[in-house]
Amino acid sequence: MASAGTAGAFFDLDRTLMAGSSGLHWAREARRAGLISRRRLALDAWENLKFRLRGSTDQATEAVRKRLSETIAGVPVAHLQRMGPHVLAGVLPRLYTQMLELAWEHQDAGRRVYICTAASQDMASTLATVLGFDGAVGTRLEIVDGRYTGGVSGPFSYREGKARAVRELAQAQGLDLAASYAYSDSESDLPFLRAVGHPVAVNPDAELARVAREQGWEVLRFERLGRRLKVLGAALAAAVVGTAGRSVAGRRRGRG
Repeated sequence: MASAGTAGAFFDLDRTLMAGSSGLHWAREARRAGLISRRRLALDAWENLKFRLRGSTDQATEAVRKRLSETIAGVPVAHLQRMGPHVLAGVLPRLYTQMLELAWEHQDAGRRVYICTAASQDMASTLATVLGFDGAVGTRLEIVDGRYTGGVSGPFSYREGKARAVRELAQAQGLDLAASYAYSDSESDLPFLRAVGHPVAVNPDAELARVAREQGWEVLRFERLGRRLKVLGAALAAAVVGTAGRSVAGRRRGRG
């Protein structure tokens, strides 16, 4: 990569830097902490599977935001901070090695590298520090008297909110967005991707894949779950057909 001067590289987290959703790992720790029920965790695991296969929707994202708001309202900040290392322990093994190497290549070329996610600013910043990135953009949770209110302080880092946060960061850091890169999996991040001169679709959902084709954007694919399920489904179908065939043949021999 050519030297970039004041350019940046902005990476979405879920399904882009990592396989699946970081929220599932938070939910597991929330269950251990008694903040959510076992049933809620099972439902979150199912939602994560659908997310890995098809990507996010505005409806699903809003439902998660609302549940999170209700879950953390009144919870001491220290309680969630103590969950942080355990959440990271679940997230780190799910990171795509290829994406990490790409991010570090950007840094070696002189670009500043940031995580940009709808997840909390605290989690995003901690992960960015662990990975050696230059910073992070996330959703800032409102705190009053050492407890979360369930509200947010500033925009929700989603759709235009994420693009706005990136533009504000670029202005504060003196970054040239026209020379910058952005990576995401979701159609909901089109405002974020269009904020830079070099958008890249990673494991794109159907709508983002369509836009990427039409615009001639680079596309990267690392998610393997869908392909594995297709192979498994084909193998199971073949096994069923084979079993049925042997059963029919056996009955025919019996009649003979």
